[in-house]
Amino acid sequence: MKDEQELEKPKHIAVALRYDPEQREIPDVVGKGAGDVADRILALAKVHGIPVRNDPDLLELLAGVQVGESIPEELYEVVAEVLTFLYRINDSMD
Repeated sequence: MKDEQELEKPKHIAVALRYDPEQREIPDVVGKGAGDVADRILALAKVHGIPVRNDPDLLELLAGVQVGESIPEELYEVVAEVLTFLYRINDSMD
């Protein structure tokens, strides 16, 4: 029998980041949610052509950041790697 935490745990979560170096030096969390909210975040990303990266470990860390806050310093390097990956995808689509 599954325990209560496992039954209540959402199937998936999503975190949306914004990075505009002209406005802020550090990426910030602009949205996050689980279940239906995560589905909506992912759907909006698809509609707007925003690439999505599936990284469960990073997602777990970013889920602890409040919406409107900058990412913590210990995540700078890994988020920079993700942004580099996304920029490459964007360049290849042009």
